[in-house]
Amino acid sequence: MSFPARLAAACLLAGALSVLGGPAGADPQQPSARQSTDTPFSTLAMRDLFVARPTLGPFDALLATAMLARPTDGRKDPGGDGYRGPSRKACGPRICVHHAVRGTDAPPSRRWVLRTLRALGRVWDHEVGRLGYRPPPPDGRRGGDARFDVYLADLGARGLFGYCTPERRVRGERFAASSYCVLDDDFSRQQFGAAPGDSLRVTAAHEFFHAVQFGYDFREDPWLLESTATWIEETFADKVDDNRRYLRFGTVRRPAVPLDDFSNDRYAHYGSWAWWEFLTGRYGDRIVRAVWGKADTVGRAPDLSSIDAVEAVLERRRGLRATLTSYAVANLSPADAYPEGRTWPSAKVSSVARMSPTRTDETVRVRIDHLAARHVAFTPTRELRGGGWRLRVRVDAPRRRSAVRVTVVRTDGQLVRRVVRLDRGKGGATVRFDVRAVARVLVTMVNTSARYRCDRNTMYACGGEPLDDGARFAVRAEVVRR
Repeated sequence: MSFPARLAAACLLAGALSVLGGPAGADPQQPSARQSTDTPFSTLAMRDLFVARPTLGPFDALLATAMLARPTDGRKDPGGDGYRGPSRKACGPRICVHHAVRGTDAPPSRRWVLRTLRALGRVWDHEVGRLGYRPPPPDGRRGGDARFDVYLADLGARGLFGYCTPERRVRGERFAASSYCVLDDDFSRQQFGAAPGDSLRVTAAHEFFHAVQFGYDFREDPWLLESTATWIEETFADKVDDNRRYLRFGTVRRPAVPLDDFSNDRYAHYGSWAWWEFLTGRYGDRIVRAVWGKADTVGRAPDLSSIDAVEAVLERRRGLRATLTSYAVANLSPADAYPEGRTWPSAKVSSVARMSPTRTDETVRVRIDHLAARHVAFTPTRELRGGGWRLRVRVDAPRRRSAVRVTVVRTDGQLVRRVVRLDRGKGGATVRFDVRAVARVLVTMVNTSARYRCDRNTMYACGGEPLDDGARFAVRAEVVRR
């Protein structure tokens, strides 16, 4: 059974259990609430089910089709969102919001329905109008007409803000699909721990962008789908800052987590929205759309996998290697790198060694995953005062796809950064180490490899594994006198 089919089979089983034993999900106030990967009806679970459906047997395919049904299909939708009575809708020029008239899925008032419709209209104007993405593919007359359909349901009880489901492949395209979305019916503060309007805005931006993505490539790598959808929240609802909750799980706080991580940590891909914030801070919002343009599958588009698309876009700039290294270094001091970085967590330091006249030599060995980094620190003791003390750093790294930077943190708070040039994986630098002027010296080592054991174009589609999933680095620090 293929990788997507295995995921779908797990989704089918979990879905059946949730129907028989009640809804499954996480506390909406916890980090997993946006799209918990173990919640059967999250966006990625529904995407995986849609991808796997053609490979399933007749019974499972029938069950998959039922799970992908819309809430207005009533009892034909066993996902728990099928309305058990009549429904109504409110429509604008491009979007229709459907809702139950009574029952647990009914919104508190018609006013909330119209508020949701207005919020979605603003999201469309922002993502399609201002940022320039293609609108979601039309669905024919599903939902009544070709306008994009959004359904309201009591998702908070199951630990979800919302989800989006690919539904029908676009004619003539292999990997583009129309879709619909489901949002919570009231975003009550009791369930979500925030102002209902704020939760509505960020969820509408996030989920609608999934619908946009499905019109480019619904089989794209999960980290790209989720990290860019979480990043776009920041561009639409900058004051809400709901996505900050994920930073401690992603590549800002945890540099050893690969940039494209999804399987090892179900929160990291949300936290990696900071990567796009870093890129747009340097190159503007269009760079994210450029990456999706390279990942696009429609017509004669390039159809690159996620990291290949990132590499292609950065090729004409500084390149992935230099940019990823700068990103890792920037996360040591987010306050200096991001507009709102003073409230962000800083990168973890893997190892700290205190150097003194009696401890003048220290070697630290680390193993670094692909597209990941580690920081080690060396601090001077008070005995290293005056006298021309220096710290000599020598690094032994893999010959290919490696990068090293040294950051001197001064006692006055200033940062002095040095590039360590590697020759066949070896390089070094010597920096001041007087305790009166230097608080610590940080060595950042980066494995910039993005190579996979996979001949197909998309890592997700073929279940590829990274070639460099544990490159070995060694850094030796020696205290010397000038």
